[in-house]
Amino acid sequence: MQHVDPIFAATSAVAAPGALAAGGDPLPPPFTVARVFTETRLDSWLALGLVLAAGLYLYGVYRLRLRGDRWPVARTVFFLGPGLGGIAAVTVSGLHAYDTALLSVHMVQHMVLSMVSPIFLALGAPVTLALRTLPVRPRKRLLAIVHSRVARVYTFPLVAFAIFVVNPFALYFSDLYRYTLEHAWAHELVHAHFIMTGCVFFWPLLGLDPLPGRWPYPARALLMVLSVPFHTVLGLTIMQSTTLFGGDWYPSLGLTWSDPAADQVVAGGILWAGGEFVSVTMLAVLVVQWVRQSEREARRLDRELDRQEARERADQAAQSPA
Repeated sequence: MQHVDPIFAATSAVAAPGALAAGGDPLPPPFTVARVFTETRLDSWLALGLVLAAGLYLYGVYRLRLRGDRWPVARTVFFLGPGLGGIAAVTVSGLHAYDTALLSVHMVQHMVLSMVSPIFLALGAPVTLALRTLPVRPRKRLLAIVHSRVARVYTFPLVAFAIFVVNPFALYFSDLYRYTLEHAWAHELVHAHFIMTGCVFFWPLLGLDPLPGRWPYPARALLMVLSVPFHTVLGLTIMQSTTLFGGDWYPSLGLTWSDPAADQVVAGGILWAGGEFVSVTMLAVLVVQWVRQSEREARRLDRELDRQEARERADQAAQSPA
């Protein structure tokens, strides 16, 4: 990572001749809320993947209803709304035009793709839906993949936790981040990597789908507690750094409406506050699930005790003289 004088970064006002964003796209106009809608593009491979995923999910729900089975509406809303919709909101909306021009926009993408959308995708239980709708042979293949050795390794909570917390440090504190700014394909690959990392970490924690690596609820809650300091440290480090992430990339764009040094402070704050908010919210969800599981287990034990008492009374009645 190249050191850049913050004064130069703050006063840079003239764009370098021929300066272009990643992939050769022209530099974006000043950021406004309206640009989120006017700069939308639907020609990326990720947009096609989102449409395909939504179509397959809805087809699965339709198949279930055809045979008279019910599928919770909330799961469909979670999967299509904050899940796939969240990914679309930060990748195919106008935000994509600014993700290599503003670190703060990239950080919003980071938070949504790695922490917000994966949670709601997991709450949609797509693996369970697929297992209930696929024919026998494809269902067996899916089960074989889900419970394969590779899946067991990557979804093991400690492995998934290590990948989840180490990835941002490996990206932002190396030359890799600058490379993703210069190459659009690498930047999009990072987006896909964020999504997969979040899914590998959060899906076993939520436990709706039959995935390997599910720990008891106290252990899951502990992992969420342990994740909070990492986001705090990373966010504060970005905010306090006098070195611009990406080297001289942002100053070289010469955006007269943006101060790269100030924008980096905002980006660090987004990561810090967003990471803590999501972690605490996720912790609350796990506690609620834990309480509900305890209540279900208590009801199950009560029913079992009632059945035992009924059998004992029946035996006593059968043994007593007429």
